[in-house]
Amino acid sequence: MAARKGLLRAGAAGATILAAAGAAVGSTLSYDAAQHDGAGDRSAARYGDRDDGHGHRDRARNVIFIQGDGMGLSARELVRVATVGKDDQLVMDSLEHAGWTATDSADPEDAVTDSAAGATAFASGVRTYNGAVGVDADGDPVPTLLERAERAGKATGLVTTAQITDASPAAFGAHVPDRADQSEIARQFLDGPRPEVLLGGGEDWWFPAGEPGAWADNPAKDPTEQSKGTEGNLVERAQRLGYTYVSDADGLADAEGRRLLGLFANEEMFEQRNEGEGDLYSPEVPLVDMAATALDVLSRDRDGFFLLLEEEAIDEFAHRSNATRTIEAGQALDDTVALALEFQREHPDTLVLVVGDHATGGLAIENVDAEDESGAGATAEDGPFPIPGTDLEFTVDWTTGGHTGEATPLTAQGPGAERLGGAQLNTDVHDAVLRAMFPRGRG
Repeated sequence: MAARKGLLRAGAAGATILAAAGAAVGSTLSYDAAQHDGAGDRSAARYGDRDDGHGHRDRARNVIFIQGDGMGLSARELVRVATVGKDDQLVMDSLEHAGWTATDSADPEDAVTDSAAGATAFASGVRTYNGAVGVDADGDPVPTLLERAERAGKATGLVTTAQITDASPAAFGAHVPDRADQSEIARQFLDGPRPEVLLGGGEDWWFPAGEPGAWADNPAKDPTEQSKGTEGNLVERAQRLGYTYVSDADGLADAEGRRLLGLFANEEMFEQRNEGEGDLYSPEVPLVDMAATALDVLSRDRDGFFLLLEEEAIDEFAHRSNATRTIEAGQALDDTVALALEFQREHPDTLVLVVGDHATGGLAIENVDAEDESGAGATAEDGPFPIPGTDLEFTVDWTTGGHTGEATPLTAQGPGAERLGGAQLNTDVHDAVLRAMFPRGRG
């Protein structure tokens, strides 16, 4: 991947540094932003409009919102122990403020959240039912941080290794009762907030059935994948709206313009299978490179930006009890956090936060023990894995193939980051970020 102008990229352990040269939502759903501004009002009362002692407001001109999907504390510790060892820390653990969030949704049937409800809590400050994207528990659309940023004149971006229309990015830029309606989500991106940068997988949802795009139907690595869009050719629509469309690493490296759409896989940018059964984590464009491009484009905006960066593969491989790939995806996320912190050091008016929407797999890090019951399937024992800098090894036990209700870790740095320390609800994260962006009033 070509070096990015004006950015520095740090490796996961910091060992190497590479020099790097609120519109309408759409015809189906609309909302009145004032209807759901209560959370912002409560945030203002809680936090006030702070001064740093030098006459400057505590305002985040830029926000880099980084999510490890499915990344509970146990997953974050797994990545740490496996990649940097017992005596070091991940880049994501080095941020100045730390806390944790409860992840409960408002689902009437399930005790544990899914990504759609979890991301909606972060994006809009409301709890909703599982599967809901950008709507409250009654199904009414709610304004998001990204939409508020666009309304305030900021540039915005969504970047993920999942489909760009998957639950987490969708919750920041669309409003649908069912997360599975991914072509409608794509349409709403274009007819609604129209983020300047959209990078991820999921090209199949942008082209009608029988009309494959750059990524061929029924590829050998997953013959079930094929174009299945329901809203016409949305790539052509995006191009008419001024987006440059790219589908591979070379295209992204050469892309120019203020609006960028990149779709780098039929579906997710990896193959989420059991270990040794066709599992693959080798994105066409690594998350850190997509993030570098997004920062390059968005940072040109004089009013600042809001950017979501998501590593989806942590969740998907934990669903498959695949610790090897979970570690690999977690390290890719940490590389991306390093890039964000380098940008933040150069632009101190940037708030960087790293969150997990929920935990997946119920993993436990254990000593190697031949007499320990290994179980099978979703409760299989995985490993052993070496611990860097030692002669020790550990194993991973998985208790489920689904989500768990444990709290998730949160670290933050930059303007307003102190509000993100300690125990809080996932909806409080939204309120703190909103107040950091707009300390003197609603966005």
